[in-house]
Amino acid sequence: MSVNQLIFRNLKKNLKNYYLYVFALIFSVALYFAFVTLQYDPAMNEAKDSIKGAAAIRSASILLVAIVSIFLLYANNIFIKRRSKEIGLFQLIGMTKARIFTILSMENFIIYFSSMAVGIFIGFSVSRLIIMILFKMTKVDAIARLHFSSQAFYQTLIVFIILYLLIMMMNYLFIKRQSILSLFRVVSSTEEKVKKISVWEILIGIIGLIAIISGYYVSSKLFSGDYTTMTELFLAMMYILGSVIIGTYLFYKGSVSFIFNMVRKKKDGYLTINQVLSMSSIMFRMRSNALLLTVITTVSALAIGLLSLSYISYYSAEKMAENQTAGDFAITNTDDAAKFKKALKAERIDFTEKQIEVLQVSANLKDIWDTNLEGIMVDPQAMPLPMVSERDINNIDVAADETVFTGYNDLLQKFMSLKDTGRVELKGQNETIPLRYLGLRKEFVVSGYFTNGGQPIAIVDESVFERLKKDVNPEIQKKTSLFIGITLKNEGQLEKANQIYKNLAFDQNDLYSSRLEISNKQKKTMGLIMFIVGFLGLTFLITSGCILYFKQMGESEEEKPNYTILRKLGFTEGDLLRGIQAKQLFNFGIPLVVGLLHSYFAVQSGWFIFGTEVWTPMILVMVFYTALYSIFGFLSVVYYKKVIKAAL
Repeated sequence: MSVNQLIFRNLKKNLKNYYLYVFALIFSVALYFAFVTLQYDPAMNEAKDSIKGAAAIRSASILLVAIVSIFLLYANNIFIKRRSKEIGLFQLIGMTKARIFTILSMENFIIYFSSMAVGIFIGFSVSRLIIMILFKMTKVDAIARLHFSSQAFYQTLIVFIILYLLIMMMNYLFIKRQSILSLFRVVSSTEEKVKKISVWEILIGIIGLIAIISGYYVSSKLFSGDYTTMTELFLAMMYILGSVIIGTYLFYKGSVSFIFNMVRKKKDGYLTINQVLSMSSIMFRMRSNALLLTVITTVSALAIGLLSLSYISYYSAEKMAENQTAGDFAITNTDDAAKFKKALKAERIDFTEKQIEVLQVSANLKDIWDTNLEGIMVDPQAMPLPMVSERDINNIDVAADETVFTGYNDLLQKFMSLKDTGRVELKGQNETIPLRYLGLRKEFVVSGYFTNGGQPIAIVDESVFERLKKDVNPEIQKKTSLFIGITLKNEGQLEKANQIYKNLAFDQNDLYSSRLEISNKQKKTMGLIMFIVGFLGLTFLITSGCILYFKQMGESEEEKPNYTILRKLGFTEGDLLRGIQAKQLFNFGIPLVVGLLHSYFAVQSGWFIFGTEVWTPMILVMVFYTALYSIFGFLSVVYYKKVIKAAL
């Protein structure tokens, strides 16, 4: 048999084991090529005034290379060790190490560059779809065309050729360092198979659980007022990061074995075949894979957390814009408002208008302040606060000695929490008026220009408003005190009205605002971030899922003799498969659940900084991630089913 025949026979024999590796490689090349194509696509030049996408995508492509590189090198390491016996047999029949390396290199060359060619073709085919998704998410009005970039092609070629050379170097060093005897023992020596759990491992397991729980607890208290200085916040964040990562490693190193061992002891050693196939294997194999599982869990949590936060901001863009403008358009000049209203009427766009006079007063909120005063940036006894009269606000009636605050949001409650009742004082330049505080409402009644960065607004009786209007403090009073809010009766005409607003090109844009403009601006920024994080997260999901799948392929081959024995003892395929399903539920479910918990507490600690809605965006991201991740668990069960069938 010639060397060429041997190469193609080995390639055909091993191709069934490489199919997911080939898929992941094609996916990685396609995604990288599509990403790089975005940098050189002419359509991005049309959008350059709207988003600075090329620099962000260039940075993302570097991270993408890092993820793909780690995956390919790790996957190659798994496959070269799996073929160690084959390499040993080649040496036994007289082949030199150089000849064996040549055979493996040719096999890898055919698989690698064939996959790369397919990946580039797919990346080119979907590049227009990807840029269309980007433009849709970022609200950019540009035309996406199918464009083949020679620069992107050469850049992709250079990156993946370098990766191929690194893989070949790894294979060469592996073959060179191994003796014939060691090659036949590589697979059995790569997994730790200790059958007894020591006291030290039990202690490690308990410490791991305590570290994770303490990290979660500090995370839940991060912005609750317990940490008031920047130093305390920084130390708390460092503790959360360190305790959760170290705790995760110790969890896989000892906690899983400790918990499963407790379950096994409660059953007094009487385990069903399902429990033997699932629990016993998990207890001892997770310890040897602790570092790998820690990396996968941590990066998964990071990807889910960042994607959730960016989606929270994207999802909340319209609501935040509505709060910012308190309507569809906010204007502070009567002449400009008259021009805008005239233009709307000319286009037969119906609207409603409200005018509210806003004064700035100094407020003493010490009695209703429910936040730790140490280290805060504002003085609750002399805080600038916007104030309006009840005559301008519908459905609110207060007495002359009462006030209601409005303009509630979650961020305000975290950093400036107020009690439900108490006494407040509103001060002009000379006069101070004590009032009974009746609580905080959620409605936003004036635009963000008047709220000093998100503070609530005091609604007072008309008599109180007039008294303080005569005693206004010029040092804190804004240059205009009139809010003119315009709300369309037909939401479908908003884009047309917004174009009219833009065409008028008002000079005082810092005082004016458009709900649609604010929403689109936030969606441009967060849409780009979500696009990049989403694709990087998807790449990591695919690569990490493949790595876990490869590990299960190796374990199934090692355990094949055990399945043969169990089948001969009378257990059916169904009996063994139910145990395998439970095993895969643990193998893929434990890292997934731990990663979801990490991301949940990370998101809960600071989501209010990014938007107004947390549950819907976070749950959607987690469900989507779980669904994709579950595919690899299902594929693992399918592969085990084939092994079980072949065992007898």
